[in-house]
Amino acid sequence: MSEPQTTQQAPITIKKYANRRLYNTATSSYVTLEHLAQMVKDGADFVVYDAKSGEDITRSVLTQIIVEEESKGGQNLLPISFLRQLIGFYGDSLGGLVPRYLEYSMQSFSRNEQQMRQYMQNALDGMFPFNPFEEMGKQNMAFFESAMKMFSPFYPPGGAPEPGRPEGAPGGEPRVEDLQSRLNSLQQQIDQLSKKK
Repeated sequence: MSEPQTTQQAPITIKKYANRRLYNTATSSYVTLEHLAQMVKDGADFVVYDAKSGEDITRSVLTQIIVEEESKGGQNLLPISFLRQLIGFYGDSLGGLVPRYLEYSMQSFSRNEQQMRQYMQNALDGMFPFNPFEEMGKQNMAFFESAMKMFSPFYPPGGAPEPGRPEGAPGGEPRVEDLQSRLNSLQQQIDQLSKKK
């Protein structure tokens, strides 16, 4: 795998035409979703624009790449339960927090990537007489417990609304400022967990 680019460069512009063909303006050549997937893996930054309207369609193209990868039948990274939960958050009052939470989660995972690769290599080499992911599992559990604490002030320990207040009644909804503060607190806890490693 190629080394990710370290210098700050302007993103490569990809244009998508009405015939669904993708054109890489940096190489003056047509590319496929597979080419774009490899560019992501190589650390190349790009944006995709609709050639006619000029609209930024990078998100939808990246989503297409994920759909293509998931449909290949080899390695599936998105569990069905996760997809169901993700769909359930569309239109939900907390849906706006999901992108940041997922971004923080993937950043944490990326920071641990080298350690996990070492665990896997050692496990294959027979160097671990125990489950090599035990410690990583404990760290992940601490991470998710910290994440769940972000919402705990709004509900009692059992998870039900406060006695005498129907679920969803006024006053039960968390304020955006409170949620933002708790997200920032969660990020600090993630950073602290990463430093301990």
